[in-house]
Amino acid sequence: MKKKYQKQMISVVFCLFLLAALPSCGFADKNPTQPSTITPSVSPEIADKHGVVPDGENTPVPANQSAIASIPSPEPTRSETKNSVKVKGLYLTGWTAGSKEKLDHFIQLTKETELNTFVIDIKNEDGIVSYASAVEEVQRYRTYEMKYDPDTLVKKLHENSIHVIGRVVCFLDPVLSKKVPDRAVKHTDGGLWREENKEAEITWLNPCDKRNWTYVVELAKEAADKGFDEIQFDYIRFPYGNKSKMDFGTEEIVKHEVINDFLSFARKEMPETTLSVDIFGIVCVSPGDREEIGQYLELIGKEMDYISPMTYPALYARGQIVNGVEFPNPDLKPYDVVYHTLLTAKRRLSDVQDYRAEVRPFLQAFTATWLKEGTWQTYTGEQYRQQIKAVEDAGYEQWIFWDAVNRYDASAFSK
Repeated sequence: MKKKYQKQMISVVFCLFLLAALPSCGFADKNPTQPSTITPSVSPEIADKHGVVPDGENTPVPANQSAIASIPSPEPTRSETKNSVKVKGLYLTGWTAGSKEKLDHFIQLTKETELNTFVIDIKNEDGIVSYASAVEEVQRYRTYEMKYDPDTLVKKLHENSIHVIGRVVCFLDPVLSKKVPDRAVKHTDGGLWREENKEAEITWLNPCDKRNWTYVVELAKEAADKGFDEIQFDYIRFPYGNKSKMDFGTEEIVKHEVINDFLSFARKEMPETTLSVDIFGIVCVSPGDREEIGQYLELIGKEMDYISPMTYPALYARGQIVNGVEFPNPDLKPYDVVYHTLLTAKRRLSDVQDYRAEVRPFLQAFTATWLKEGTWQTYTGEQYRQQIKAVEDAGYEQWIFWDAVNRYDASAFSK
Protein backbone atom coordinates (compact mmCIF):
# COMPACT_ATOMS: atom_id res chain seq x y z
CA MET A 1 0.00 0.00 0.00
CA LYS A 2 2.84 2.37 0.83
CA LYS A 3 4.39 1.82 -2.60
CA LYS A 4 1.06 2.37 -4.32
CA TYR A 5 0.49 5.58 -2.33
CA GLN A 6 3.91 6.84 -3.37
CA LYS A 7 3.06 6.19 -7.02
CA GLN A 8 -0.22 8.06 -6.64
CA MET A 9 1.57 11.02 -5.13
CA ILE A 10 4.13 11.01 -7.93
CA SER A 11 1.28 11.07 -10.45
CA VAL A 12 -0.37 14.02 -8.66
CA VAL A 13 2.92 15.95 -8.47
CA PHE A 14 3.48 15.37 -12.19
CA CYS A 15 0.04 16.78 -13.02
CA LEU A 16 0.60 19.80 -10.77
CA PHE A 17 4.00 20.37 -12.35
CA LEU A 18 2.41 20.47 -15.77
CA LEU A 19 0.05 23.14 -14.54
CA ALA A 20 2.88 25.46 -13.62
CA ALA A 21 5.84 24.75 -15.82
CA LEU A 22 5.34 26.40 -19.18
CA PRO A 23 6.34 29.58 -21.04
CA SER A 24 4.22 32.65 -20.45
CA CYS A 25 1.58 33.53 -23.00
CA GLY A 26 -1.80 32.36 -21.89
CA PHE A 27 -2.57 28.69 -22.19
CA ALA A 28 -0.72 25.70 -23.34
CA ASP A 29 1.13 26.01 -26.56
CA LYS A 30 0.19 29.22 -28.09
CA ASN A 31 1.89 32.30 -29.42
CA PRO A 32 0.15 35.22 -27.74
CA THR A 33 -1.53 37.55 -30.19
CA GLN A 34 -3.25 39.73 -27.61
CA PRO A 35 -1.85 43.25 -27.02
CA SER A 36 1.41 43.11 -25.08
CA THR A 37 -0.16 44.98 -22.18
CA ILE A 38 -2.37 42.01 -21.35
CA THR A 39 -0.88 39.73 -18.73
CA PRO A 40 -1.57 36.04 -19.26
CA SER A 41 -3.28 34.26 -16.40
CA VAL A 42 -1.06 31.19 -16.64
CA SER A 43 1.91 29.96 -18.59
CA PRO A 44 1.16 28.45 -22.01
CA GLU A 45 2.75 25.03 -22.24
CA ILE A 46 0.32 23.54 -19.75
CA ALA A 47 -0.78 19.98 -20.30
CA ASP A 48 -3.35 19.59 -23.03
CA LYS A 49 -5.98 18.89 -20.50
CA HIS A 50 -5.45 22.08 -18.57
CA GLY A 51 -5.81 25.17 -20.65
CA VAL A 52 -6.67 27.52 -23.45
CA VAL A 53 -4.33 29.85 -25.26
CA PRO A 54 -5.10 33.48 -25.95
CA ASP A 55 -6.77 33.81 -29.31
CA GLY A 56 -6.07 37.45 -30.10
CA GLU A 57 -9.01 37.46 -32.47
CA ASN A 58 -11.07 40.58 -31.99
CA THR A 59 -14.05 38.90 -33.57
CA PRO A 60 -16.99 41.30 -33.72
CA VAL A 61 -19.96 40.40 -31.59
CA PRO A 62 -22.70 39.21 -33.98
CA ALA A 63 -25.48 41.76 -34.32
CA ASN A 64 -28.03 39.18 -33.28
CA GLN A 65 -26.44 36.97 -30.66
CA SER A 66 -29.66 35.07 -30.05
CA ALA A 67 -29.82 34.21 -33.74
CA ILE A 68 -26.33 32.78 -33.56
CA ALA A 69 -27.29 30.73 -30.53
CA SER A 70 -30.27 29.33 -32.36
CA ILE A 71 -28.24 28.09 -35.34
CA PRO A 72 -28.78 24.33 -35.38
CA SER A 73 -25.69 22.42 -34.36
CA PRO A 74 -23.91 21.24 -37.51
CA GLU A 75 -25.39 17.94 -38.58
CA PRO A 76 -22.38 15.65 -38.36
CA THR A 77 -21.80 12.97 -40.93
CA ARG A 78 -23.29 9.84 -39.44
CA SER A 79 -21.12 6.79 -39.13
CA GLU A 80 -21.38 3.25 -37.90
CA THR A 81 -18.80 4.07 -35.23
CA LYS A 82 -20.70 6.85 -33.47
CA ASN A 83 -22.11 5.70 -30.17
CA SER A 84 -25.68 6.24 -29.03
CA VAL A 85 -24.64 7.47 -25.58
CA LYS A 86 -25.07 11.16 -24.81
CA VAL A 87 -21.86 11.41 -22.83
CA LYS A 88 -21.92 13.08 -19.42
CA GLY A 89 -18.63 12.08 -17.97
CA LEU A 90 -15.65 12.44 -15.68
CA TYR A 91 -11.95 11.92 -16.27
CA LEU A 92 -10.34 9.29 -14.01
CA THR A 93 -6.62 8.59 -13.71
CA GLY A 94 -5.32 5.06 -14.07
CA TRP A 95 -4.62 4.96 -10.34
CA THR A 96 -8.20 5.99 -9.51
CA ALA A 97 -9.56 3.36 -11.88
CA GLY A 98 -7.38 0.76 -10.18
CA SER A 99 -8.54 1.63 -6.66
CA LYS A 100 -11.61 -0.42 -5.69
CA GLU A 101 -12.70 2.11 -3.08
CA LYS A 102 -12.41 5.09 -5.41
CA LEU A 103 -13.88 3.33 -8.42
CA ASP A 104 -16.86 2.08 -6.42
CA HIS A 105 -17.46 5.66 -5.27
CA PHE A 106 -17.63 6.90 -8.85
CA ILE A 107 -19.74 3.97 -9.99
CA GLN A 108 -22.22 4.83 -7.26
CA LEU A 109 -22.35 8.40 -8.59
CA THR A 110 -23.51 7.07 -11.95
CA LYS A 111 -26.34 5.28 -10.18
CA GLU A 112 -27.42 8.42 -8.34
CA THR A 113 -26.87 11.11 -11.00
CA GLU A 114 -26.89 11.81 -14.73
CA LEU A 115 -23.24 10.72 -15.07
CA ASN A 116 -22.80 7.82 -17.47
CA THR A 117 -19.20 7.89 -18.73
CA PHE A 118 -15.61 7.67 -17.52
CA VAL A 119 -12.52 8.72 -19.47
CA ILE A 120 -9.64 6.55 -18.21
CA ASP A 121 -5.93 6.77 -18.98
CA ILE A 122 -4.47 4.08 -21.21
CA LYS A 123 -1.26 6.10 -21.61
CA ASN A 124 -0.77 9.32 -19.67
CA GLU A 125 1.42 12.43 -20.06
CA ASP A 126 4.29 10.69 -18.33
CA GLY A 127 4.49 8.15 -21.15
CA ILE A 128 3.56 5.26 -18.88
CA VAL A 129 0.94 2.74 -20.03
CA SER A 130 -1.56 1.84 -17.31
CA TYR A 131 -1.25 -1.94 -17.64
CA ALA A 132 1.03 -4.64 -19.03
CA SER A 133 0.30 -4.00 -22.68
CA ALA A 134 1.42 -6.59 -25.20
CA VAL A 135 2.48 -3.86 -27.65
CA GLU A 136 6.09 -4.59 -28.65
CA GLU A 137 7.70 -1.34 -27.44
CA VAL A 138 5.88 -1.48 -24.10
CA GLN A 139 7.20 -4.98 -23.45
CA ARG A 140 10.71 -4.28 -24.71
CA TYR A 141 11.22 -1.05 -22.76
CA ARG A 142 8.96 -1.88 -19.79
CA THR A 143 7.06 1.38 -20.14
CA TYR A 144 4.07 0.36 -18.04
CA GLU A 145 2.84 0.17 -14.47
CA MET A 146 0.02 -2.09 -13.34
CA LYS A 147 -2.49 0.55 -12.34
CA TYR A 148 -5.46 -1.64 -13.24
CA ASP A 149 -6.38 -4.81 -15.08
CA PRO A 150 -8.16 -3.60 -18.24
CA ASP A 151 -10.28 -6.70 -18.79
CA THR A 152 -11.59 -6.69 -15.21
CA LEU A 153 -12.09 -2.91 -15.21
CA VAL A 154 -14.03 -2.72 -18.45
CA LYS A 155 -16.19 -5.70 -17.48
CA LYS A 156 -17.09 -4.11 -14.15
CA LEU A 157 -17.96 -0.76 -15.72
CA HIS A 158 -20.05 -2.35 -18.44
CA GLU A 159 -21.92 -4.38 -15.84
CA ASN A 160 -22.86 -1.03 -14.32
CA SER A 161 -23.95 0.42 -17.67
CA ILE A 162 -21.05 2.85 -17.83
CA HIS A 163 -19.60 4.04 -21.14
CA VAL A 164 -15.79 3.63 -21.08
CA ILE A 165 -13.46 5.93 -23.03
CA GLY A 166 -9.76 5.10 -23.17
CA ARG A 167 -7.46 8.15 -23.24
CA VAL A 168 -4.23 7.74 -25.19
CA VAL A 169 -1.66 10.54 -24.92
CA CYS A 170 0.01 10.52 -28.33
CA PHE A 171 3.23 12.44 -28.88
CA LEU A 172 4.15 13.81 -25.46
CA ASP A 173 6.15 10.88 -24.10
CA PRO A 174 9.12 11.53 -21.78
CA VAL A 175 9.75 7.79 -21.43
CA LEU A 176 9.79 6.22 -24.88
CA SER A 177 11.33 9.31 -26.51
CA LYS A 178 14.42 8.83 -24.33
CA LYS A 179 14.58 5.09 -24.91
CA VAL A 180 14.29 5.47 -28.71
CA PRO A 181 15.87 8.90 -29.30
CA ASP A 182 15.95 8.43 -33.06
CA ARG A 183 12.14 8.70 -32.93
CA ALA A 184 12.06 11.82 -30.74
CA VAL A 185 11.93 15.54 -31.54
CA LYS A 186 15.60 16.64 -31.74
CA HIS A 187 17.27 19.87 -30.77
CA THR A 188 19.00 21.66 -33.63
CA ASP A 189 22.13 21.89 -31.46
CA GLY A 190 22.14 18.14 -30.89
CA GLY A 191 20.41 15.73 -28.54
CA LEU A 192 16.72 15.72 -27.69
CA TRP A 193 14.60 18.83 -27.69
CA ARG A 194 13.22 19.51 -24.22
CA GLU A 195 10.48 21.74 -22.99
CA GLU A 196 11.83 24.95 -21.53
CA ASN A 197 11.57 24.40 -17.81
CA LYS A 198 14.00 23.62 -15.03
CA GLU A 199 12.09 21.04 -13.03
CA ALA A 200 11.79 18.14 -15.46
CA GLU A 201 13.11 16.96 -18.77
CA ILE A 202 9.95 16.61 -20.82
CA THR A 203 10.57 15.22 -24.29
CA TRP A 204 8.38 14.34 -27.23
CA LEU A 205 8.00 11.65 -29.82
CA ASN A 206 8.28 13.10 -33.33
CA PRO A 207 4.80 13.42 -34.91
CA CYS A 208 6.44 13.14 -38.33
CA ASP A 209 7.87 9.68 -37.62
CA LYS A 210 5.35 7.07 -38.72
CA ARG A 211 6.83 4.52 -36.35
CA ASN A 212 5.29 6.63 -33.61
CA TRP A 213 1.95 6.57 -35.41
CA THR A 214 2.04 2.79 -35.37
CA TYR A 215 2.97 2.71 -31.68
CA VAL A 216 0.06 4.92 -30.65
CA VAL A 217 -2.45 3.13 -32.86
CA GLU A 218 -1.34 -0.30 -31.65
CA LEU A 219 -2.03 0.81 -28.08
CA ALA A 220 -5.42 2.11 -29.17
CA LYS A 221 -6.31 -1.07 -31.06
CA GLU A 222 -5.36 -3.23 -28.10
CA ALA A 223 -7.55 -1.17 -25.77
CA ALA A 224 -10.47 -1.37 -28.19
CA ASP A 225 -10.03 -5.14 -28.34
CA LYS A 226 -10.22 -5.21 -24.54
CA GLY A 227 -13.62 -3.58 -24.66
CA PHE A 228 -13.06 0.17 -24.32
CA ASP A 229 -16.06 1.74 -26.06
CA GLU A 230 -14.10 4.63 -27.52
CA ILE A 231 -10.51 5.78 -27.97
CA GLN A 232 -9.71 9.40 -27.20
CA PHE A 233 -6.45 10.78 -28.62
CA ASP A 234 -4.84 13.50 -26.51
CA TYR A 235 -1.68 15.56 -27.11
CA ILE A 236 -2.48 15.12 -30.74
CA ARG A 237 -0.20 17.95 -31.72
CA PHE A 238 3.33 19.24 -32.12
CA PRO A 239 5.14 20.64 -29.06
CA TYR A 240 5.08 24.31 -28.22
CA GLY A 241 8.25 26.28 -27.68
CA ASN A 242 11.12 27.79 -29.63
CA LYS A 243 10.31 26.32 -33.02
CA SER A 244 13.68 27.33 -34.45
CA LYS A 245 15.30 24.84 -32.09
CA MET A 246 13.10 21.87 -33.00
CA ASP A 247 14.30 19.32 -35.53
CA PHE A 248 11.62 17.05 -36.99
CA GLY A 249 13.91 15.45 -39.54
CA THR A 250 12.44 17.46 -42.39
CA GLU A 251 11.60 21.08 -43.06
CA GLU A 252 8.98 20.29 -45.66
CA ILE A 253 6.04 19.85 -43.31
CA VAL A 254 2.65 21.41 -42.82
CA LYS A 255 1.85 20.57 -39.23
CA HIS A 256 -1.90 20.26 -39.48
CA GLU A 257 -1.48 17.98 -42.49
CA VAL A 258 0.82 15.71 -40.47
CA ILE A 259 -1.72 15.52 -37.64
CA ASN A 260 -4.62 14.94 -39.99
CA ASP A 261 -2.66 12.25 -41.84
CA PHE A 262 -2.05 10.51 -38.51
CA LEU A 263 -5.77 10.62 -37.71
CA SER A 264 -6.55 9.28 -41.18
CA PHE A 265 -4.10 6.45 -40.53
CA ALA A 266 -5.80 5.71 -37.21
CA ARG A 267 -9.21 5.66 -38.87
CA LYS A 268 -8.03 3.25 -41.56
CA GLU A 269 -6.49 0.97 -38.94
CA MET A 270 -9.59 1.18 -36.73
CA PRO A 271 -12.55 1.53 -39.09
CA GLU A 272 -15.08 0.12 -36.63
CA THR A 273 -13.91 1.95 -33.48
CA THR A 274 -15.34 5.16 -32.09
CA LEU A 275 -12.51 7.70 -32.20
CA SER A 276 -12.29 11.13 -30.62
CA VAL A 277 -9.64 13.80 -30.25
CA ASP A 278 -8.91 16.47 -27.64
CA ILE A 279 -8.08 19.94 -28.94
CA PHE A 280 -7.23 23.27 -27.40
CA GLY A 281 -10.15 25.58 -26.70
CA ILE A 282 -8.28 28.29 -28.62
CA VAL A 283 -8.58 26.21 -31.77
CA CYS A 284 -12.30 27.04 -31.74
CA VAL A 285 -11.44 30.73 -31.93
CA SER A 286 -8.21 31.06 -33.91
CA PRO A 287 -8.34 30.68 -37.70
CA GLY A 288 -6.47 27.85 -39.39
CA ASP A 289 -3.53 26.52 -37.41
CA ARG A 290 -2.46 29.89 -36.06
CA GLU A 291 -0.81 28.28 -33.03
CA GLU A 292 1.34 26.11 -35.35
CA ILE A 293 0.75 22.91 -33.42
CA GLY A 294 -1.22 21.01 -36.04
CA GLN A 295 -4.80 21.60 -34.82
CA TYR A 296 -7.11 23.14 -37.43
CA LEU A 297 -10.77 23.11 -36.38
CA GLU A 298 -12.37 22.71 -39.78
CA LEU A 299 -10.11 19.78 -40.68
CA ILE A 300 -9.24 17.87 -37.52
CA GLY A 301 -12.73 16.40 -37.12
CA LYS A 302 -13.14 15.19 -40.69
CA GLU A 303 -12.52 11.54 -39.79
CA MET A 304 -13.10 11.57 -36.04
CA ASP A 305 -16.42 10.87 -34.36
CA TYR A 306 -16.00 13.50 -31.64
CA ILE A 307 -13.80 16.51 -30.90
CA SER A 308 -13.38 17.76 -27.34
CA PRO A 309 -12.23 21.37 -27.05
CA MET A 310 -10.77 22.03 -23.60
CA THR A 311 -12.67 25.13 -22.57
CA TYR A 312 -11.29 25.64 -19.05
CA PRO A 313 -11.89 29.29 -18.04
CA ALA A 314 -8.92 29.34 -15.64
CA LEU A 315 -6.47 28.89 -18.46
CA TYR A 316 -7.63 31.74 -20.67
CA ALA A 317 -5.42 34.81 -20.47
CA ARG A 318 -6.62 37.77 -18.46
CA GLY A 319 -8.08 40.19 -20.96
CA GLN A 320 -8.85 37.34 -23.35
CA ILE A 321 -11.28 38.15 -26.14
CA VAL A 322 -13.64 35.39 -27.20
CA ASN A 323 -16.37 35.97 -29.77
CA GLY A 324 -15.90 39.71 -29.40
CA VAL A 325 -16.28 39.63 -25.62
CA GLU A 326 -13.36 40.62 -23.40
CA PHE A 327 -12.77 38.71 -20.16
CA PRO A 328 -10.60 40.61 -17.65
CA ASN A 329 -10.66 37.58 -15.32
CA PRO A 330 -11.92 34.55 -17.25
CA ASP A 331 -11.93 32.19 -14.26
CA LEU A 332 -14.69 34.30 -12.71
CA LYS A 333 -16.93 33.87 -15.78
CA PRO A 334 -17.26 30.13 -16.46
CA TYR A 335 -20.62 30.34 -18.22
CA ASP A 336 -19.61 33.14 -20.57
CA VAL A 337 -16.20 31.73 -21.50
CA VAL A 338 -17.56 28.30 -22.33
CA TYR A 339 -20.63 29.67 -24.08
CA HIS A 340 -18.76 32.06 -26.36
CA THR A 341 -16.06 29.52 -27.19
CA LEU A 342 -18.66 26.96 -28.25
CA LEU A 343 -20.71 29.55 -30.16
CA THR A 344 -17.64 30.40 -32.20
CA ALA A 345 -16.97 26.73 -32.94
CA LYS A 346 -20.60 26.19 -33.86
CA ARG A 347 -20.65 29.10 -36.28
CA ARG A 348 -17.45 27.94 -37.99
CA LEU A 349 -18.46 24.32 -38.31
CA SER A 350 -21.89 25.21 -39.65
CA ASP A 351 -20.09 26.23 -42.86
CA VAL A 352 -18.23 22.93 -43.24
CA GLN A 353 -19.73 20.19 -45.36
CA ASP A 354 -19.30 16.52 -44.43
CA TYR A 355 -17.83 17.25 -41.03
CA ARG A 356 -17.97 13.95 -39.20
CA ALA A 357 -17.17 14.94 -35.62
CA GLU A 358 -19.64 16.08 -33.00
CA VAL A 359 -18.53 18.65 -30.43
CA ARG A 360 -18.23 17.36 -26.85
CA PRO A 361 -16.25 19.81 -24.67
CA PHE A 362 -14.08 19.22 -21.63
CA LEU A 363 -15.16 21.45 -18.73
CA GLN A 364 -13.24 22.72 -15.69
CA ALA A 365 -13.63 20.95 -12.36
CA PHE A 366 -10.40 22.17 -10.76
CA THR A 367 -9.69 25.32 -8.75
CA ALA A 368 -6.87 27.46 -10.16
CA THR A 369 -5.25 28.59 -6.92
CA TRP A 370 -2.04 29.46 -8.77
CA LEU A 371 -3.71 32.50 -10.36
CA LYS A 372 -3.31 36.01 -8.97
CA GLU A 373 -5.37 36.69 -5.87
CA GLY A 374 -8.77 38.08 -6.81
CA THR A 375 -8.76 36.55 -10.29
CA TRP A 376 -9.81 33.01 -9.39
CA GLN A 377 -12.64 31.33 -7.55
CA THR A 378 -13.24 27.95 -5.98
CA TYR A 379 -14.92 25.65 -8.49
CA THR A 380 -17.79 23.79 -6.86
CA GLY A 381 -21.10 22.47 -8.11
CA GLU A 382 -22.30 25.99 -8.93
CA GLN A 383 -19.46 26.64 -11.37
CA TYR A 384 -19.90 23.17 -12.85
CA ARG A 385 -23.59 23.86 -13.48
CA GLN A 386 -22.84 27.20 -15.11
CA GLN A 387 -20.59 25.44 -17.62
CA ILE A 388 -23.15 22.71 -18.29
CA LYS A 389 -25.77 25.37 -18.96
CA ALA A 390 -23.35 27.11 -21.34
CA VAL A 391 -22.96 23.87 -23.29
CA GLU A 392 -26.72 23.45 -23.52
CA ASP A 393 -27.38 27.09 -24.40
CA ALA A 394 -24.82 26.86 -27.19
CA GLY A 395 -26.80 23.98 -28.64
CA TYR A 396 -24.74 20.99 -27.55
CA GLU A 397 -25.63 18.06 -25.30
CA GLN A 398 -22.47 16.24 -24.22
CA TRP A 399 -19.66 17.14 -21.83
CA ILE A 400 -16.80 15.73 -19.73
CA PHE A 401 -15.34 17.28 -16.57
CA TRP A 402 -11.60 17.32 -15.94
CA ASP A 403 -9.71 17.44 -12.68
CA ALA A 404 -6.19 15.99 -12.66
CA VAL A 405 -6.61 14.51 -9.18
CA ASN A 406 -10.26 13.48 -9.63
CA ARG A 407 -11.84 15.61 -6.91
CA TYR A 408 -15.35 16.27 -8.18
CA ASP A 409 -18.31 18.00 -6.54
CA ALA A 410 -21.18 15.56 -7.09
CA SER A 411 -23.77 18.18 -6.15
CA ALA A 412 -23.48 19.58 -9.66
CA PHE A 413 -25.04 16.64 -11.40
CA SER A 414 -28.75 16.08 -11.83
CA LYS A 415 -30.24 13.21 -9.89
